[in-house]
Amino acid sequence: MAKKHEVGATPAVHALIEAGIEHTVHPYEHDPNSDLGYGLEAAAAIGVDPDQVFKTLCAYVDGHLSVGIVPVSGMLDLKGLAAAFGGKRAEMAPPADAERSSGYVVGGISPIGQRRALPTALDETAELYDVIYVSGGRRGLDIGLAPADLARITSAVVAPIAKEV
Repeated sequence: MAKKHEVGATPAVHALIEAGIEHTVHPYEHDPNSDLGYGLEAAAAIGVDPDQVFKTLCAYVDGHLSVGIVPVSGMLDLKGLAAAFGGKRAEMAPPADAERSSGYVVGGISPIGQRRALPTALDETAELYDVIYVSGGRRGLDIGLAPADLARITSAVVAPIAKEV
């Protein structure tokens, strides 16, 4: 028999429950007027180091849509992302492509429970922490989980794909 899910739970939360992955849910009040950016706002709201909060970005690697998960305190290294997938060239995907593929809105794109599974890379700095935080599938919701569990549920490769701002 299927487990009862929390009312209002996102596809990301459902996927974690179905997979039996231990996680914590961290809702916060999203401020649409914040000038911090979604990830830094989340880090401040849930009270954790921005290096421990990871953002989900979509990019095209050799013409194929993929996902890069990097700390909100840094940027996606497109050359590193291409290398992680054995590709030659990467470029950021337009927000509309990311939303259409993932089923989430920008600022709330979770690497978990996406509409379409894409090749995914997780920055190697995630392994410095017992718990990292990623979007829970909507603005104002983050999920805490072990980096190894995130890599497992997204079938991510772990690679150096981040660079400092």
